[in-house]
Amino acid sequence: MRETVETRFGRTLVLPTPEEDAAITAAALSDPDARPLTNEEWEDVIGKKRGRPLAETRKELVSLRFDPDVLDGLKATGHGWRTRVNDAMREWLKTHAAA
Repeated sequence: MRETVETRFGRTLVLPTPEEDAAITAAALSDPDARPLTNEEWEDVIGKKRGRPLAETRKELVSLRFDPDVLDGLKATGHGWRTRVNDAMREWLKTHAAA
């Protein structure tokens, strides 16, 4: 009788025999488009973090209160309105130096 494994979802998987496993491995190794990853390549894959890369300077989270009409007008400019507000504040600071 062949060896089987029960999954946590109730499925029964039939495991290959050692001979079948060797044949499968040999076939996979003979395919130039399906070469196995080296240990170094696996480390590179495992070490990668998902998501957007961190910026050189991180922005700080602040809370601002805008009049409703001002906020509605900003949001009406579309996606990226917060970035445009940040850029506008940077330009304003160029002409309004801190005392």
